[in-house]
Amino acid sequence: MLEKYDLHCHSTASDGALAPSALVQRAHQQGVTTLALTDHDTTDGLTEAALAANDCGLRLIPGIELSASHANQCLHIVGLNIDPGQSLLMQGLAKQQELRDQRAQKIAEKLEKKGIVGVYQAVIQAAGSGEITRSHFADFLLAQGYVSTQQEAFDKYLSKGKSAFVSTQWAALEDTIAWIRAAGGVAVLAHPLRYNMSAKWMNAALAAFKHAGGQAVEVVTGRASADDIQRSLQFAVKHQLHASLGSDFHNPQNQWVELGRLAPLPAKALPVWALF
Repeated sequence: MLEKYDLHCHSTASDGALAPSALVQRAHQQGVTTLALTDHDTTDGLTEAALAANDCGLRLIPGIELSASHANQCLHIVGLNIDPGQSLLMQGLAKQQELRDQRAQKIAEKLEKKGIVGVYQAVIQAAGSGEITRSHFADFLLAQGYVSTQQEAFDKYLSKGKSAFVSTQWAALEDTIAWIRAAGGVAVLAHPLRYNMSAKWMNAALAAFKHAGGQAVEVVTGRASADDIQRSLQFAVKHQLHASLGSDFHNPQNQWVELGRLAPLPAKALPVWALF
């Protein structure tokens, strides 16, 4: 049987629309044979996902996506094949989750100053037992008619430089990689082209990433063009990093991103799953 990997996606444990079990079932229906659940700063969805994966015969890779601060920029570090109960990782996640809640309160305060009330309680309710992310605020703004699309919520309120943006000092890049490595996992720099940084800046960041123990970079992402894939592959080759691929799936209503709908890794790429 042809293997189909998707090593980056999100459930209701963070900012995804589907419960972990429903996410796994959808991945199976899309022909995915190996799936990594990589929720933001939490491993809470992994147990449910593992049970569903066992039921349908899909291989689940336990994962996570950590926010990391480096050179005044937030980078996203995916951890693959982790031990979700490892103590150092758990301690780090507790700190990240506290930062997420503090950020959520500050974003809500900024929005309320603009006359948008009831935000914090609404996003808490929407997140349920999951982690609060900016996507929850975007969904609230959309539902209340303040914007016409989720992207407009970021463009108008939530992105860097906008009125409700809150700068957050996440854990250092080196620390997040150390947590992943302590948990037996592989650290992957997610979506390298999405940071809108120059090639010079990204090469410097990847050098620091590798020096700290990072082992791979996402070469194929959900909306990557052929040119994007080649640019990301050049980063991987230059820094002698393995290559990962993942849809970064969040919501089935997004017609542009689907579980398993990914170009194959280029022939020159070293697959990240060789490190598992």
